[in-house]
Amino acid sequence: MTRNPHAVVSTALPISWERLLEIMLEEAGKRQAPVLTLKDVLHDPFQHLLFAILSARTRDEITMGAGRRLFAHAGSPESLVNVDIDEIENLIRPVGFYRVKAKLVKKMGEDLIRRFEGRVPLSIDDLLTLPGVGRKTANVVLAASGIPAIAVDTHVHRISNRMKLVKTARPEETEKVLYQLCPEKLWARVNKTFVGFGQTVCKPARPLHDECPFNCWCPGGRDFVSE
Repeated sequence: MTRNPHAVVSTALPISWERLLEIMLEEAGKRQAPVLTLKDVLHDPFQHLLFAILSARTRDEITMGAGRRLFAHAGSPESLVNVDIDEIENLIRPVGFYRVKAKLVKKMGEDLIRRFEGRVPLSIDDLLTLPGVGRKTANVVLAASGIPAIAVDTHVHRISNRMKLVKTARPEETEKVLYQLCPEKLWARVNKTFVGFGQTVCKPARPLHDECPFNCWCPGGRDFVSE
């Protein structure tokens, strides 16, 4: 990945990336972050792919319920294509844009059978050719499959900028910079850990600065502590 000239990178991280992720995960676990329960729902790349598509603009709690219902009827691309669109819509409601997503996952199942013999391809280029799959979704699938990748969603983008690890305007820029900053062996852990921390501590609104273990050096936390 080449450096984005518009993305300003902070060198002020006072702990290692490994320790940062360990602490974030510990805090998320203490507060039972919804993302940490996904291991009980998602068991293969196909389920991770469906879940990532369903989760757009939808809380994980709602997506988990929809995912469980859909997986019970469509645990593979072959079974998915045999489910009517109306039934898929009913199974995944009330996820956001459920009608659009029902069409996307149905077409995705057809594409997987027609082009990839019913298997989820584990390369970024192939994943990006599937309906409804962008960089975040593709990287979620790769990371969940043990392939080094950083999936940047709203939580990762927000926390990275709030902590001044990066100074970027778009998630795509954040992804490029994080690839430079974070050791490759940790890439696959970034999304799940940041999301859990973002769901429970570093929330979009009213972050828990007083409970955050980083408030002594995080810019937002320093402002809070000094008030």
